[in-house]
Amino acid sequence: MLVERFICSVARKKNADYLRFAPGESYDVPRPRDAIPRLLYLHVPFCEELCPYCSFNRVVFKETLARDYFRALRKEISLYGDLGYTFNAMYVGGGTPTVLIDELSETLALARSIFPVREISVETNPNHLTPQNLVQLKEMGVNRLSVGVQTFDDGILKAVERFHKYGSGEEIGARLKETLGHFDTLNVDMIFNFPTQTMAMLEHDLDILTGLHVDQATFYPLMVSTSTEKIMGKKLGTVDYDRGRDMYMTITERLKKAYIPSTAWCFSRGDVMIDEYVVNYDEYAGLGSGSIGYLGGSVYSNTFDIPAYIDLLKNGRFPVAARKDCGTRERLLYDFLMKLFGISLDLDELSRKHGVNAPLYLLPEITFFRMTGGLTKKGNRLSLTPKGQYYWVIMMREFFVAVNNFRDYCRALIE
Repeated sequence: MLVERFICSVARKKNADYLRFAPGESYDVPRPRDAIPRLLYLHVPFCEELCPYCSFNRVVFKETLARDYFRALRKEISLYGDLGYTFNAMYVGGGTPTVLIDELSETLALARSIFPVREISVETNPNHLTPQNLVQLKEMGVNRLSVGVQTFDDGILKAVERFHKYGSGEEIGARLKETLGHFDTLNVDMIFNFPTQTMAMLEHDLDILTGLHVDQATFYPLMVSTSTEKIMGKKLGTVDYDRGRDMYMTITERLKKAYIPSTAWCFSRGDVMIDEYVVNYDEYAGLGSGSIGYLGGSVYSNTFDIPAYIDLLKNGRFPVAARKDCGTRERLLYDFLMKLFGISLDLDELSRKHGVNAPLYLLPEITFFRMTGGLTKKGNRLSLTPKGQYYWVIMMREFFVAVNNFRDYCRALIE
């Protein structure tokens, strides 16, 4: 526990430094310098209702605003094409990207007409797993469908206000069963360490999940920003992060017979598309209101003000409201975190990418994690141990908590 708390403390400070940049009036998107594989991330912030634990940029669905938004999103896609970018894969997150299936279809069609996209991943919710939607998503070229389930426990579903929206755990399981086989990869997003979740509840979730034989399961630790932590406290109680380790070890033990870890928290049956594009792609463009991108060593964020986002794109302007150009050390630490999250890292490749001696730059981090049993080193390849996988889960949790706090900060500027 002491090592894990130390890792959390250091990760919080590093993440705060990484995301310390002041929003301004307008920034440019970095221009492409080469033709490396990149991913196009599209953010759709609309949900029929808002879950109390979610810190992502999302608002209650209003059809007129959402249609205006999708039109702006398509203009932003075209602007990236005009800059000379090319993308090999696309990830559509939210919010609920399938809230207007016709607009999503038109948007994906445009992206596919401009860029040589081979892989498309789309997020959705259980209530959108209708026969008509599944057919349309398949026709759009979607390879991977990721369904936000979070838990099959009816008590927790009611407490986090999902039961009345998506049905009981049994009903959700039935919908997932009907969806299997429609896509190359059906992923189920789960959350562990809800304050009222017992080990027996987690075991029940795992019983249902393994019984469904889905292609992939992603188990996120509960990650809340400062603002949502207060809401969660009223709904379910205080989050105890110290409980997470035992729950994570139970998850990995139960899944290891049929699944292999694609990342520290994503488990797959064989070689399939994964959720964490930061592992497979060195760079990704973030499109949509509040979306964050990483291009050319710069991290940037679009405006969180949806009407402003729409107006900027109507005038042919990029909606980037904050940008930070990272130094060599920051870029190396980012790759160290993100690439090892995918279980292993080639240090020779990292050195070539950044033009420096990566093992020397990262000597303190490599030494610490080897001493604590989190990393093994064979030649110039680092690999996570089972203990290390959990270390990376909590570091990624802290990274996303920091990102969520940054989102809260940006949203506060427009309220």
